[in-house]
Amino acid sequence: MKLLYLDFNGVLHDSMVMRNRKRGLYLAKAERSFFEWMPILDDLLAPYPDLKIVLSTSWVRAVSFDTAKYDLSPALQERVIGSTFHHPGLSQTAFDTMSRGLQVLGDVERRKPANWFAIDDDAFGWPVAHRNKLVETKPDLGLSDPAAQEAVRAMLAAL
Repeated sequence: MKLLYLDFNGVLHDSMVMRNRKRGLYLAKAERSFFEWMPILDDLLAPYPDLKIVLSTSWVRAVSFDTAKYDLSPALQERVIGSTFHHPGLSQTAFDTMSRGLQVLGDVERRKPANWFAIDDDAFGWPVAHRNKLVETKPDLGLSDPAAQEAVRAMLAAL
């Protein structure tokens, strides 16, 4: 199995996502829209039909796994097999105190994929030994950045 660990904020849209009890989730920059860069990911992954996705986004905790999954395009939804948050041996408190990199690494150790990589705008606390598995995007550009697209292409080719 080959896996992509996928974050949403700063990858598929701008990272400045706010949450309000009345408004729900919204982008701080009015000119931006949710999932505006998702078609780029669809195109990048199209030649790799066997690649599966594990959601490593905080959206799973904020809105639920099902809602987060169904916010994706149909092509990406078909690839989603779970999330890093759904770890049977990990308490919610323990999960919340871990860096994103450690959350992903814990899931990798549990699923044992043949190969994997992650796309995220947050490299804080990412294990140094696995830093080469991370495509770090710029929070305000995500996958719209040609350099990020090229890095994803390189990761996919290496799978």
